[in-house]
Amino acid sequence: MKISIIIPVYLVENTLNRCVESVVEQSFQDLEVILVDDGSPDHSPALCDEWAERDGRIVVVHQPNKGLSEARNTGIEHAQGEYITFVDSDDYWAAGTLEAVMAVMEDNDIVEFPIFRFYGSPQQSLLSFTPRIYEDKEAYWLNECVYQHAYACNKFYRRELFKDVRFPKGNVFEDIQTLPLLLQKASRVATTDRGLYFYCWNEHGITAKADGKALTELLNAHLRTEWMDDRYYLCVLNVQIDVYERTEASPILSPRRVNPFLAGLSLASRLKAILVNVFGVEQVCHLFRTIHQWQKKLG
Repeated sequence: MKISIIIPVYLVENTLNRCVESVVEQSFQDLEVILVDDGSPDHSPALCDEWAERDGRIVVVHQPNKGLSEARNTGIEHAQGEYITFVDSDDYWAAGTLEAVMAVMEDNDIVEFPIFRFYGSPQQSLLSFTPRIYEDKEAYWLNECVYQHAYACNKFYRRELFKDVRFPKGNVFEDIQTLPLLLQKASRVATTDRGLYFYCWNEHGITAKADGKALTELLNAHLRTEWMDDRYYLCVLNVQIDVYERTEASPILSPRRVNPFLAGLSLASRLKAILVNVFGVEQVCHLFRTIHQWQKKLG
């Protein structure tokens, strides 16, 4: 039951050792680690080679810089394991994670496990799950609000799901575009409360610098998904508001009647639901853009 662990490497000489150590020191040993040096100009390529010399389970691939998606795709092409997972090289695993998740993996095609999001920042938060099995992928997507954590990194996958699926080239929010494609091919998806992925905040990272173009890609990815309920719609509305504020392009999110009295909605979400029901998407976008402009002027 071998697993291939794909680690893209770019400008991470200060965090790469921590990442790789957290993987190779796991109690579960039937693994291969694929370090994909994506043309990193720092000392990271040499560190990769040093790791390969120290541990025979580590494979290093050096390639010209092509971006995160292409680095992951390169790892997929080299993977030999029955299962695949991804670790970003500025992140790491808690001890025991691999054994705990692999114990659930055998009867499932995808397993999602807990993640400590934005670790090291004021916004850090632990996302955990109640152990469940889903054969209905729409129920998984909506009940677990997966659209808010469609990360590639806190999931294990059966490798055959990637037979004709790859991460899109050159896109910032590639995970939200790829996971729905994998779910369409999966028969069973599981969530577990075991294991832990530390997603470390990086103020210089890709998502921290997302611009209007990147957010438009994110919006389009959400709109291509075939599953939508009121909670998800409000989430997508927030993305549409951000896109409008940065680009002033006409909104592409279709209007929808939303129930503002859903349990668990924040006051801000209830207000947006009422406003979109009354005024429509474009007026809501314009309103919030104006509010944000006033806030900036007031300091």
